[in-house]
Amino acid sequence: MTQPTVLVLPGLGNSGPDHWQSWLEGRLPALTRVDLGDWDAPEPDRWVERLDAAVRAAPGPVVLVAHSLACILVVRWAATEGRTETVAAALLVAPPDVESPRTVPTDPLPFPAVVVGSRSDPYCTAARACGFAALWGADFIDAGEVGHINGASGHGPWPMGETLLKDMLAQI
Repeated sequence: MTQPTVLVLPGLGNSGPDHWQSWLEGRLPALTRVDLGDWDAPEPDRWVERLDAAVRAAPGPVVLVAHSLACILVVRWAATEGRTETVAAALLVAPPDVESPRTVPTDPLPFPAVVVGSRSDPYCTAARACGFAALWGADFIDAGEVGHINGASGHGPWPMGETLLKDMLAQI
């Protein structure tokens, strides 16, 4: 079987050098960061197109590793586009609470997923993140009092995220 392609999907600002996604890329060099375009002024349709192109270009199964606004990208892409049959799993970390149903699809994802939320995330309560997981048919993990799970909250190194990803890869 072909090794899965792991696509890293940063949110706003492109997950800088002190972010856990960047740390994870340094530890697991087979990860590929998807260039979604303008990281500071997202264009939702363009982000969806770029994610779809990255998934289509992958030679085998795909695992998506999304943070923040990219979590919303993944569910939008799955609801509107997608070559979702090649996605083996998704790790959706710290989804933001954007209220518009047009922005946050509520359909179950057509692939296994895990949503990780924080009790102290300024952009989304743990209860809301758990609600997203339920709507999307995903498992939910409460990471505790860990902020937005980004560089600003001290998540350069994030061993929990590495373990979750490795567990997903082992199940494929």
